[in-house]
Amino acid sequence: MNRMTTMTGWRSLIFLIVPFWLIIILGALPFSAAYGEEKGIEVLTLEDALRIAAEKNRDILKALEYRNLVEAIYVTERAATLPQIILSTYINFGKDESQRAFGSNSPIGRNTRSAEVGLSQALFTWGQVGAAIRAAKVGMATADDQLRIFRQAAARDVSASFYDTLLAKELRTIAKQNVEQKIRHYDEAQKKYAIGVATDYDVLSAKVDVENAQPPTIQAENLIRISRETLRLLLGTPADEVDVMGTLDIKILPYPKYPEAEEMAKQSRPELSDLRHRIQVAEELIKIANAGDKPRLDLKATYGWRNFDLGHDFRETGQAWSAGLFVTYPIFDGLRTRGQVAQVKSHLADLKIDESKLLGAIRLEVRNAVNAVIEAGEIIKALSETVGRAEHLLGMAEKGYEYGVKTKLEVDDAELNVVQAKANLARAKRNYLVARVTYEYATGTLGKKEEKH
Repeated sequence: MNRMTTMTGWRSLIFLIVPFWLIIILGALPFSAAYGEEKGIEVLTLEDALRIAAEKNRDILKALEYRNLVEAIYVTERAATLPQIILSTYINFGKDESQRAFGSNSPIGRNTRSAEVGLSQALFTWGQVGAAIRAAKVGMATADDQLRIFRQAAARDVSASFYDTLLAKELRTIAKQNVEQKIRHYDEAQKKYAIGVATDYDVLSAKVDVENAQPPTIQAENLIRISRETLRLLLGTPADEVDVMGTLDIKILPYPKYPEAEEMAKQSRPELSDLRHRIQVAEELIKIANAGDKPRLDLKATYGWRNFDLGHDFRETGQAWSAGLFVTYPIFDGLRTRGQVAQVKSHLADLKIDESKLLGAIRLEVRNAVNAVIEAGEIIKALSETVGRAEHLLGMAEKGYEYGVKTKLEVDDAELNVVQAKANLARAKRNYLVARVTYEYATGTLGKKEEKH
């Protein structure tokens, strides 16, 4: 009897010590993580993240460089309308022994010096130069379209990653609250065991519940790290780590309507604007190619100084100039021009087919975005009071279990309902926020206010 009493005492002591160490370990883990994250972390709001992405996202930087390239092309094409001025000078020494046959006084050496300024100006090119300049100018508009495409894509991806990180933090909070709840039940089971109103099974079951509640916390911590690394990659920031600051609290806005959304997308999507500008460029390229076998008129003029030294007192120095109009007409070019025109026309037809395909894809994308906003909003409305009810039921179940009128199974079910309700509501809020961003992207209005500024 004394031996059984001693074993029971030791067992009670062990059960009392274990939760003490569990609390210390669980409390130390978040502290350690937070302490380790303090170094080199850049904590951002959503506005901060979008601002950094607009400045440092690598796709946006590539789009800016593409715009520089197109501007250079425009300058190159515009050069054809401006006069070309060339300064040239040369010194030439020569000797011809065959000139002795004409007599001893015939010069056999020739030295020539010259310095000239030449001018060349295209006067008429059958529309080729004008079309090239217009095409280059429209090309600059396509560069702006490309920049908008990448800016909107970056804003969409950064926003989604930001909300993913907030969701992961919310899930970690829910998991920790669940662990704390399990520890409280474990403590209660030990107290009941100590006064003889609970069995070993009750204590062991509560201990297993505490241990089973640990993996969701670990998974949530890892999900936070993954989300933060994804966000850091999208931002292109040099910071060692980034973290987010904010909440998933939202206000349900009036649901968008599909016809208005589709019309907005047709007017605002940068992909459509880019494709239409490319169609304009192709139309100008047809004019350029078509002028390949047409006549052109150029003005050419030179002015300078020349010196001839033929030896034997044959020397002369003076001004020299020339000016003339030159007409060139490639009468037959082996059908090269006809082939080039056919190629550009085929490219134009291909672009128009792409425009039709893109319009269909945008219609589907807009419809899916509208449906996603409505779905997420309705789920939030359905779950808005569920968490409170689930927590109220859990309190009733715990109080009933304390007085012996409820079973542990009923308490476990109530706890599970609370965890699921909180997690479902957090996911629904995240989904709604991402759905709103996706809707703005689908309609081409994402970040439009910032672009105006």
